Amino acid sequence: MQVFKFGGASVKDANGVKNLAKVLQTVGYNDTLVIVSAMGKTTNALEAVINNYYKNKKELQSSIQDVKKFHNAILLDLFENENHTVFKKVANFFEELSVFFDRNKSPDYNFVYDQVVIFGELASTTIVSAYLEDLGIKNNLLDAREFIKTNSYYRNATVDWETTQKNISNKVSKSVLNISQGFIASDKNNFSTTLGREGSDYTAAIFAYCLNANSVTIWKDVPGVLNADPRYFENAQLLNQISYREAIELAFYGASVIHPKTLQPLQRKEIPLYVKSFLNPKENGTTISKGIDIEPKTPCFIVKKNQVLLSLSSLDFSFIVEKNISYIFQLLHQYKMKVDVIQNSAISFSVCIDNNYNKLEELLQQLKATFKVDYFENVSLYTIRHYNQQSIKALEAGKTVLLKQIFKETVQIVTK
Repeated sequence: MQVFKFGGASVKDANGVKNLAKVLQTVGYNDTLVIVSAMGKTTNALEAVINNYYKNKKELQSSIQDVKKFHNAILLDLFENENHTVFKKVANFFEELSVFFDRNKSPDYNFVYDQVVIFGELASTTIVSAYLEDLGIKNNLLDAREFIKTNSYYRNATVDWETTQKNISNKVSKSVLNISQGFIASDKNNFSTTLGREGSDYTAAIFAYCLNANSVTIWKDVPGVLNADPRYFENAQLLNQISYREAIELAFYGASVIHPKTLQPLQRKEIPLYVKSFLNPKENGTTISKGIDIEPKTPCFIVKKNQVLLSLSSLDFSFIVEKNISYIFQLLHQYKMKVDVIQNSAISFSVCIDNNYNKLEELLQQLKATFKVDYFENVSLYTIRHYNQQSIKALEAGKTVLLKQIFKETVQIVTK
């Protein structure tokens, strides 16, 4: 069996849905499970709905109608007959959403979030399934929540692998085309849960693992995995092959390759992952699998913008030792700072961090009570995997280097 995953960009409008069908007709869809994300920016729109529920109830129904109209426009482009049953099915989802808000008693934002955003995936897969049926492509529409079971840690739930394996093994037919949702699951009480960042890719990996699939293919609007983000670097190059280990390394440093939690179940069963273009489905794309670390062996560039560089030194010129470092990390954890680079000497300690939760001022107040603190905001952190001197020189040109660390395979440079 093979597992395909189509993200929101691939089904952002009616033409995207039509192209999805063309991809299946081009590459074949026998013994296939297709995972589909919410259409376009639907999840963002549903987050706005949730925000109105909490902060601006006058706009709640209007924002729900906006999401409904978006999907209805796609339906009208895909189906000539407005009496087609798919119109009613999609309308029912938004009626169900309104009923949820009327009846909800939970004050827990994360719980509410997971009960609401799932409607994006439910609507998109219902539309895709119906369109394929109209083309004569028979398929089974599966509700992922009936198969993938998790704990109740809403918005970033942990999979109950034993129950999930049993559900998928017993209930998924391997001999037909199946359509299901990415990102969504349910807990033991059948409340909806979501799987966190890159949740749809993870869903594809979960199904592939439980079905002992031959492969997973993620269809994107790029030719595959590139050695650099073309928004920031010129002449980005396609990587033909990446090992599981190398992909995890790249993701750790901030590359938008594939999230490690997606790779881990695939790695355990050595199921290859392909990243291909839904615009040119016959091209090879990138293979992530066991084998060669990276091919071609070329420098890979990763940039993280809007970082903060902190440089701490002891007020009395004493050594920065384990006790000080432990205290610093305790504060970084307390204020939810993600650490990307660490460098220390006898009397100083530098760290490059993400200030995602806007708690920098509070952190600085605590640190200044114990250390001399220098800091730089809005710095950029560059990482080069498989660097050479030419790549370092080109990267540093015209920039002020604040910190540099060089390891065997990786160099990290913080610049202003």
